[in-house]
Amino acid sequence: MRTIALSGSGSGIGAALRRRLEAEGTRVLGVDLAGAEIQADLATTEGRERACAEVIAAAGGRLDGVVACAGLGPHLTDAAAIVSVNYFGAVAFLAGLRESLARGSAPAALAVSSNSITISPGVDGPLAAACLAGDEAEARRLATDGITAYAGSKLALARWVRRCAVGPDWAGAGIRLNAIAPGVTQTPMIEAGLALGGIGAAIRALPVPLGGTAKPEQIAAAMAFLLGPDAAFCCGSVVFVDGGSDALLNPGQP
Repeated sequence: MRTIALSGSGSGIGAALRRRLEAEGTRVLGVDLAGAEIQADLATTEGRERACAEVIAAAGGRLDGVVACAGLGPHLTDAAAIVSVNYFGAVAFLAGLRESLARGSAPAALAVSSNSITISPGVDGPLAAACLAGDEAEARRLATDGITAYAGSKLALARWVRRCAVGPDWAGAGIRLNAIAPGVTQTPMIEAGLALGGIGAAIRALPVPLGGTAKPEQIAAAMAFLLGPDAAFCCGSVVFVDGGSDALLNPGQP
């Protein structure tokens, strides 16, 4: 039986992935603020350390997969917290469990980014750079609004995956590290954003060639693929699952 650690397992995409993995016979060690095997706040250093320590103990020091799915949406007024969870919490979770992954069978790690990394104006700026430099205090200082904090932190996370995936600690250790970039998905986070004027209007205005919004189960299906044997040669990939929005708005990009 495979054992996979999953942050953000309590709702939305994380809950959908948990259901799918467990239906396939996988043991899931969930991490969330509540309603999971391990309760921890990835916005804090203490919470990150506790999450990793308790996962390692529960897994007996051996994991076959790790998914950093926990995240905060752009609708929140605490923009600094968005950065702390979406980038620093995700990176700490993945990096803190890497050694346990290296002991696993066909190990795979997955980060949840967002299609906002290519469609948000000004996303590639100082905030993303501060994240990648590991300067949480500066990144939090630069997080002046939810939209910038969300897109910037998710861009930094995708770039972290691209940079680390091919290195000796990941591919060199036999661990596949990839990212997924969902579009608008029917989750509590999106519902909260839709209830707000400016952010809600922006979400509704986003063109989606396939129409509508994704179901969490559709995102979970792509995630399960990246975690499974059929994706055995995927390394450092950022897979967009957004109904074609990125392709429509960035046709010149590969």
